[in-house]
Amino acid sequence: MEISLEQIKTLREETGVSIGKCKEALVEANGDMEKARELLRDISAKAAAKKSDRELAAGVIQSYIHNNNNTGTLVKLSCETDYVARNEDFIALAQDIALHITAMGGAESVEELLSQPFIKNPEITIAQLIEEAVLKIGERIEISDFVNLSV
Repeated sequence: MEISLEQIKTLREETGVSIGKCKEALVEANGDMEKARELLRDISAKAAAKKSDRELAAGVIQSYIHNNNNTGTLVKLSCETDYVARNEDFIALAQDIALHITAMGGAESVEELLSQPFIKNPEITIAQLIEEAVLKIGERIEISDFVNLSV
């Protein structure tokens, strides 16, 4: 089956993964977009596992305050380098995680948080969201800490 540039472009825009990895996934999935997405999730998990022993020397602290000003979250998202810590995608990931924690509440630990379905896309967990970011950004990423506050 021939894979079109439009298919590759669509998958790339949805996932942020490199064009080469998108093409590989589509070829392996015989053009099936859903199967290609699943393959990219598997690739993301493997990429994250390979980077798991790298030192986390940089990161950001992001916040989200709910519009009622009664609840909010601070999250510390760590990465390997300052270059990635300044990356727009990395900062947006930290903001999404802070929003998720504020909206979902209930998580007492990072481990518990990682297993929660992501509020913006319940088909994936927070752990899978981070794994996808690792594949896209190319560095180890980890939630180091978070604090959820409410009045």
